[in-house]
Amino acid sequence: MAEFSVRDIAAALGAEVLGAADLFVSGVAEPAAAGSEHLALAMRPEYADGLAAGNARVAVIGAGMDWQALGLDAAIIAPRPRYAMAGVTAAMDPGPDIAPGVHPMAVVDATAEIGEGAAIGPFVVIGKDVRIGARVRIASHVSIQTGAVIGEDALLHEGVRICHRVQIGDRFIAQPGAVLGGDGFSFVTPQKSQVEAARESLGTAKDAATDQSWVRIHSLGSLIIGDDVEVGANAAIDRGTIAHSRIGDGTKVDNLVHIGHNCVIGRDCLICGQTGFAGSVQMGDRVVLGGKCGVSDNITIGSDVVAAGASKLFTNVPSGRMVMGHPAVKMDTHVEMYKALRRLPRTARAVAELQKAVSNPDKTP
Repeated sequence: MAEFSVRDIAAALGAEVLGAADLFVSGVAEPAAAGSEHLALAMRPEYADGLAAGNARVAVIGAGMDWQALGLDAAIIAPRPRYAMAGVTAAMDPGPDIAPGVHPMAVVDATAEIGEGAAIGPFVVIGKDVRIGARVRIASHVSIQTGAVIGEDALLHEGVRICHRVQIGDRFIAQPGAVLGGDGFSFVTPQKSQVEAARESLGTAKDAATDQSWVRIHSLGSLIIGDDVEVGANAAIDRGTIAHSRIGDGTKVDNLVHIGHNCVIGRDCLICGQTGFAGSVQMGDRVVLGGKCGVSDNITIGSDVVAAGASKLFTNVPSGRMVMGHPAVKMDTHVEMYKALRRLPRTARAVAELQKAVSNPDKTP
């Protein structure tokens, strides 16, 4: 098991180390469960209380905390605790164990180009004219189809599906079961459909439903993913119909997210679990969408937008807007609407009393 010196960990984090900097640790743990070989994560006073129940000699603690009073031999001071946690976990994560080279049970087309230092596990299928960059790691049961391109230092976990002609940048990570570049959900009817009629009439049409059949609009575009993108387990990102779908550099996509065809997502966005995008959404940079958000088709979301969990975005959202609710409105507006909703029963009773007073003026006290 690999060991890390406290001094090296602190240097990697750009953090201050106090006490016995030459101690070594081989893993991280919560304070109460930490052994003498662990680096305890006790960045807040309420977490540090657990150190007494464990045996940690070294901990990452927050600024202003007394490491000696906590009984530690050494401490790493983290002014920004969660950021320090990112660095610590990255330093100690060995990742999946994939042997270097191409496993004998992998199927690699003769025309595929595999970069230096790549590791390809068993039951991987790599198609014609695929290009894979240096040091890419591919776990078992991954499928990469014709003409796909993957940059350097990517990590594809078990069961990832990369469809034909998808282009992916450097340092990409896909969790198990992600599907990248599937066809868009795009269909049309020979005659006007019930959906079109409903949109025109806003649901007031009285015509009886007519027989209709759906005809596929094929997806001729592809999916282009930038550098430093991560896609969660069982997420699905569709290719474009004519133009390409695009995911910008640094964007992180959580588990069970669906991004429909023709969507263009900007840089450094954070899209949380179970969020769904209909087609042809244009989204700016640094947007954060909480879990279970829904995004309607053909709308534009500006840069630096934050949407609270379960918000439903039906119309364009300007840059910098914080939204919440169903439909999504400015957060402060939603709070006022929610307060008014909670007051409705009381308001209804007051209105009923006023109606009685107006209807029976002689009985008014």
